Amino acid sequence: MTSFAALSANEPELGRLRASIREFLHADRAEHGWRPAVDSWLGQWDQDFSARLGDAGFVGMIIPKQYGGQGLNHLHRYVVTEELLGVGAPVAAHWVADRQVAPGLLAYGTDEQRERLLPRIAAGRYFSSIGMSEHTAGSDLAAVQTKATRTDGGWLLSGTKVWTSGAHLAHQVVVLTRTSPPDPDHRHAGFSQFIVPCDAEGVRIEPIRLMNGEHHFNEVTFNDVLVPDVDVLGEVGNGWHQVTSELSFERSGPERLLSTAPLIVAAIRVLSSGPTPDDRTAEGVGDLLARLISLRQLSVWVARMLTDHADAANQAALVKDLGTRFEQDSIEVVADLVDRVPATPELAELLTTARLHKPVFTLRGGTNEVLRGVVARGMGLR
Repeated sequence: MTSFAALSANEPELGRLRASIREFLHADRAEHGWRPAVDSWLGQWDQDFSARLGDAGFVGMIIPKQYGGQGLNHLHRYVVTEELLGVGAPVAAHWVADRQVAPGLLAYGTDEQRERLLPRIAAGRYFSSIGMSEHTAGSDLAAVQTKATRTDGGWLLSGTKVWTSGAHLAHQVVVLTRTSPPDPDHRHAGFSQFIVPCDAEGVRIEPIRLMNGEHHFNEVTFNDVLVPDVDVLGEVGNGWHQVTSELSFERSGPERLLSTAPLIVAAIRVLSSGPTPDDRTAEGVGDLLARLISLRQLSVWVARMLTDHADAANQAALVKDLGTRFEQDSIEVVADLVDRVPATPELAELLTTARLHKPVFTLRGGTNEVLRGVVARGMGLR
């Protein structure tokens, strides 16, 4: 396989999968009437769609067949993800569980945890949130203060997490905590992860609303929540390594490039149906597509690394930095391109949503400034 072919992800098997998911999406939209949306992996929560997607075999692509998944690899999941985001499908319900929690369980979970949770994730019927950021610990997760204290048969969790997407609708939250006091000389030591049901006693979930009233984010408070030993994820004290490994899945996927894809597609359709494009329009569209194609190749490269079980933390950070900046830039480029043609109601709605969500693109999953530090350290520059 040539280097270009490796970055294209167009092997015959992947091509057949791409055709299959496209056929499913076309039929499902025609029957159920959902509309393409910007940032659909965050804002479009549709449990019924997730269940239909699971029934069709498009959730749990990397989950082994013994746990109800497809037993495939990250490239297969990449193809499905790309097609879902390209049409702005309502995927938020199962997104975090499929993207992050399932790989975490496969890498670090116990047999009991895998048997209990993975089949429900693969079915598109089990939803998870991630409790990482705090008021004083955003992208700098080493500053996390939520703590877990040993007690008979388990742990008592106390602390508060913010920007916890979907916690008000999810079944569980995977919480990063301190299980030993901070060590100034070893800032990344003493962290652990816990699986906490969202309806557990002592868990309080409060909404953090966007300016237009949309509710995706939450503040989640844990007040001496008892978590049994069976719900420790991975090894106590190994939480930092586990979280950074999981962030490779979060930071490198197509969602870091394609949150605004439905907007770009809608704009191109409007422009192509109007007057003959001038040089400025051709240049603007060409620039968007050239950047998108290049970023996609970087993202596919990381997917191949993850398929080979390689450490892709630095490369994923780079993809996230470049991809989310492209997403932000694409909004104003589109707005500038379509300012002289009548906007369809669909395009106007997509542009409004995109502008509302624009500030968070470069924040969630780690600010771009912090990610540049990750890349610099990985290159030996810091």
